[in-house]
Amino acid sequence: MPERKAVTLHKLQEMHASGEKIAMLTCYDAAFASVLDEAGVDILLVGDSLGTVLQAEPTTTPVQLADMVYHTRCVARGNKTAWLLGDLPFGSYHASPEQAWHSSLALMQAGAHMVKLECSDWTADTVRFLTQRGVPVCAHLGFTPQTVSALGGFKVQGRGEAAERVKAQAKAMVEAGAQMLLFEMIPAALAREITAWSPVPVIGIGAGLGTSGQVLVLHDMLDITPGRRPRFVKNFMSGSDSIAAAIRRYVAEVKSGQFPDEAVHAFT
Repeated sequence: MPERKAVTLHKLQEMHASGEKIAMLTCYDAAFASVLDEAGVDILLVGDSLGTVLQAEPTTTPVQLADMVYHTRCVARGNKTAWLLGDLPFGSYHASPEQAWHSSLALMQAGAHMVKLECSDWTADTVRFLTQRGVPVCAHLGFTPQTVSALGGFKVQGRGEAAERVKAQAKAMVEAGAQMLLFEMIPAALAREITAWSPVPVIGIGAGLGTSGQVLVLHDMLDITPGRRPRFVKNFMSGSDSIAAAIRRYVAEVKSGQFPDEAVHAFT
């Protein structure tokens, strides 16, 4: 099997344009980075989900920028070819675009190729500030875990009249220069509609099959996260004889369109 070439932003844009599905998983250390990369995962997300997965926090809010820098550096050392996306944690980009720049600089110096921030109506200026200075940005919309308290809990976003606000936010982020969108827990039909006009790749988690690609929390899809799993999670360890096999199966099912099953893993 030929060695995989490095996944670039241009390659991801080509995949979006051609309809080739993008497979993303969270990753927090060098060992798993190597396994995911070799299994063909296109994007490794060093997510602030490490707060709940690794640190046993009730939410992602307590995660510090120093935590993200440390884990990004670990993942970068184990990765060879996947695109590396790093989360900006709560409080690291809210004060000003300049604060977001310094936080992004720390993640990129640790090895991230792109940063992700949870976006709302106020973040377009921050996205523009970063992208004008050469920082690739993924805009996270829909359900935003860092603001779970303000959203009133783990609720689907973008239903009914709220769909227009999600559409407007997506357009604003793209116009501000975001090179990727990520939608969490929005109706599948809404995600499909936005992906159809979006000039940049759209990644979904609990957003149905119609996006450019999918992401799951690694520990969720390996069935090692304690407690109840979100509806959009599938246990890929079931029926797999190894972690590597489970990850390869995830990649294959995302690429083929077998996952997610909208009757099971999506919202209306």
